[in-house]
Amino acid sequence: MTERGEAKRDGAKMQKNSGRGDYQKGDAKWNQFLVDYKEASESFTINSRIWSKICTDTFKVDRNLHPALKLIIGKNDKIRLAVIE
Repeated sequence: MTERGEAKRDGAKMQKNSGRGDYQKGDAKWNQFLVDYKEASESFTINSRIWSKICTDTFKVDRNLHPALKLIIGKNDKIRLAVIE
């Protein structure tokens, strides 16, 4: 499923030109969160550098939003995990 499909599944609103430019960071807004979707076939490593970028991007969009990362792992059977502040 694409980022757009995941956002629709979550009921989130997609950001225009996500990841490009200075102001429309993140992939989608959902409730009080700015969600960054990441897909991987088998594994995904999260470290302080990656989480720091997600937080910085969120605050560039709106300091009232909270950063969130949604991981979609697997080729056929998907495992969906969320990391939130």
